[in-house]
Amino acid sequence: MRPETDRHTIKAEAVHNLTTSRSPAMTEEQTTIAVQRYLDELAGVSGDASAEPLIRALIGRSVDRLHLLCTTLLLRSYPRLAKPPLNLQPDEMLSSVVDRLLKALREVRPTTVRQFFALANRHMRWELNDLARRLDKETHALGLPEPGVASPDTSSSQLSPNTLRILEAIDSLPDEEREVFDLVRIQGFTQVEAASLLGVSLKTVQRRLNQSLLQLTAKLSDLEPSLAPPEDS
Repeated sequence: MRPETDRHTIKAEAVHNLTTSRSPAMTEEQTTIAVQRYLDELAGVSGDASAEPLIRALIGRSVDRLHLLCTTLLLRSYPRLAKPPLNLQPDEMLSSVVDRLLKALREVRPTTVRQFFALANRHMRWELNDLARRLDKETHALGLPEPGVASPDTSSSQLSPNTLRILEAIDSLPDEEREVFDLVRIQGFTQVEAASLLGVSLKTVQRRLNQSLLQLTAKLSDLEPSLAPPEDS
């Protein structure tokens, strides 16, 4: 296998599939079943050459859901990055996330749909946090804001010391609780939507969300965050 060439080929195909061959008839349940099948097959192979076709199919089959997650996280939690000067678009973010996933899947082989999308979710946040840090450094280096230039709006992409502390606390949550917290409280999905994405019951999502909020409240009590679970529709 030629790692660099194949990685770029898979990434290009995934983005191409998103823009040219999306199938509205494909339900979340069908996606979950298909992704799990590829993960099961991937768990039974060894070596990059054997895994490459399965990774290609896995990324291609999950690209719609990955795009939805990228769009939601970018626009709801990091809106500053979608504005000038960066003007980050969901498709651009998806391309970077696919690249990160292709590298990660060389070392990590998730065995469940939940683990796969948790891995994707983690790399999405890392990608956006890296971009936010880079933008802030460049802004400071250029001496912005200047007179007549509006200051960037405050959002979760402004990495103040308290924000970094909150992100670290979220990252320290157990995988299942962190995943639900990311989807509901950071990306803005309803609890029903999160349950569908994860393939679990609504009660399971509610339980994991409550557990994550209790843990975060204990760790960040001095910041007095507003972590009460929202009413779900």
